Amino acid sequence: MASVTIGLLHPGEMGSVIGEVIRGAGTRVLWASEGRGNATRTRAEAAGLEDARTLAALVDQSRLILSVCPPHAAMDMARQVAAHHFTGVYLDANAVSPTTARAIGNLLEAAGARFVDGGIVGPPPKAPGTTRLYLSGKEAEQFGALFKAGFLEAIVLDGPPGAASALKVAYAAYTKGTAALLMAIRALAIKEGVDTVLQQEWSRSIPDLPARADAAIRGNARKAWRFVGEMEESAATFAAAGLPDGFSRAAATVYSRLAKYRDAKQPPSAAEITTALSKQ
Repeated sequence: MASVTIGLLHPGEMGSVIGEVIRGAGTRVLWASEGRGNATRTRAEAAGLEDARTLAALVDQSRLILSVCPPHAAMDMARQVAAHHFTGVYLDANAVSPTTARAIGNLLEAAGARFVDGGIVGPPPKAPGTTRLYLSGKEAEQFGALFKAGFLEAIVLDGPPGAASALKVAYAAYTKGTAALLMAIRALAIKEGVDTVLQQEWSRSIPDLPARADAAIRGNARKAWRFVGEMEESAATFAAAGLPDGFSRAAATVYSRLAKYRDAKQPPSAAEITTALSKQ
């Protein structure tokens, strides 16, 4: 597998680290700078990725294409690759619903490619034991070993495309969903003047909750713009299964109201979160 050339779309905070992991195993990793910003270029260069310049050149040279992008862009990215008649294996590792994952797979396969569904659990893989890449589909086993290099653990599921995305949705519905709930609860308590008392009660009855609520603000507000689409995909997944979807839709609303903190130098305070979440 060391001779395989992989095209990475696109080296964001997660994708660039995964690209570096793959490159560290001796695999050539390409990215396409056309239409990308300086921040993406900086990450790609730091990860040692090779610039193919254009998507067309990346598709032409790659046997495997790995898509790691915000969920709202996943389908459009697949359409662009399909338009270039890619015939290798396309791994979509985005936080999309199983329905969206299968639609992406059908699109790519109709254009002549093969498809692997992926779901990433954990932060960018910079330390051992933190990050898993779940894979499903006929080609998953073939490429699973490639992603076990470095700190990224690949886990192949016994299931068709959609299984890895379903697992990711279920996991994120809790992690990102509860973070959104905690931020909304803090905002409510602040608006009603009972935040201090609430935290005192949490300290007595649920001792770890004050720290978790603070961590939700610190860890999620500046990334909230990325989670809107993910929670919308989560809601669609619950609805498709005939299950209540309101909590995921509410989480999407929380994150959409916090999207203005994208690229902020410092996380907002609880008071600022309250103002941002309050309906104008």
